[in-house]
Amino acid sequence: MKISCVILTMGNRIPELGRAVESALNQDDGDVEVVIVGNGADVPELPVTVPPGSSASIKTVRLEHNAGIPAGRNRGVEECSGDVVLFLDDDGWYGERNIVTHLRERFSTEHDLAVVSFRVMDPDGGAGQRRHVPRLRAGDPERSSPVTTFLGGACAIRRSAFLQVGGLPERFFYAHEETDLAWRLLGEGYRIEYDAKTVMYHPQVPPTRHADFYRLNARNRVWLARRNLPWPLAVLYLLNWIILTLVRERSGTALRAWFSGFREGLREPAGERRPMGWKTAWRMLRLGRPPIV
Repeated sequence: MKISCVILTMGNRIPELGRAVESALNQDDGDVEVVIVGNGADVPELPVTVPPGSSASIKTVRLEHNAGIPAGRNRGVEECSGDVVLFLDDDGWYGERNIVTHLRERFSTEHDLAVVSFRVMDPDGGAGQRRHVPRLRAGDPERSSPVTTFLGGACAIRRSAFLQVGGLPERFFYAHEETDLAWRLLGEGYRIEYDAKTVMYHPQVPPTRHADFYRLNARNRVWLARRNLPWPLAVLYLLNWIILTLVRERSGTALRAWFSGFREGLREPAGERRPMGWKTAWRMLRLGRPPIV
């Protein structure tokens, strides 16, 4: 079973990118095919080489403009030849050298397993962020469990399943594209697992650092519901997130941006609509996260 690793970069984190690539290349029993996608930027030259005697490789691809995270990762998957594709942020790195061995064993024996979501740890020893554990009960990050979504920059995906459901939704650009993919995979009968044994290190940074965070977050939630949910669940899902946002967010500027994005999500085309079956929604409820949260 061949393993590939896709790393997106804007070309502005050269030391961090080198560290990320090295952590993928230096896996025990690895021979990982690393594909670096320059998202509207040249891929910088790195002082990184393939370990002697290894069948690992490094390939670079340049997109003419910043096409967004989902489009960049889709392009990386097109360039891959692996049976399993790892997505790694360019400022993250793998914490252990046996991750590929562990993943190869899991994907080889668990044929309905589509995605493994990694445990993200703070390199400075902090407690980590709740949002990095993709379930509602996120208090114990050391507990593995089935989940209904995953972390886009800290995961491994069965390539055939990824292609079967059409990859990541490129219109999203940023935010919730992983959940869109996850819901479609669940609808095809696949499993998604949060595996605490697969560790990735990543600096603790707030998602609000992105200028369009609130607008894209809201717009893509609307698109997510319009694309994937039966209409009764879509209405409940969106009403629930309106209430949660009003309760959680105190900044008037943030709320204005969020509701601007929400309106945009209602007005603009969301892409192909393939609502999940009620059986899938029931399965998500049994997994602890019904598609209204």
